[in-house]
Amino acid sequence: MERGRLAHGWPDQRWTLARIKTLIGRLFHVSYTVEGTWLLLKRHGWSWQQPDRRAIERDDGAVERWKKEVRPQVEEKRPSGVRGSPLRTRPGSR
Repeated sequence: MERGRLAHGWPDQRWTLARIKTLIGRLFHVSYTVEGTWLLLKRHGWSWQQPDRRAIERDDGAVERWKKEVRPQVEEKRPSGVRGSPLRTRPGSR
């Protein structure tokens, strides 16, 4: 991980737990859950990071306009009354 995302084939964004999980699988041929990956990282001294400040390029006016104008249109296009996955599931047997 210290070599960076680009060295492992992820040129965009930042490290995510899913990407770290994939990297562990590639390097060590073991499989962890995302939660297990987080516990493993904490055990080895890694911590969750967050940017100290907002990006200089951020345009708060554009964000507010999008919330007022575009977001309602996107939410209207959702089918009403449909929640969750369209796949039918059965209760597991014990």
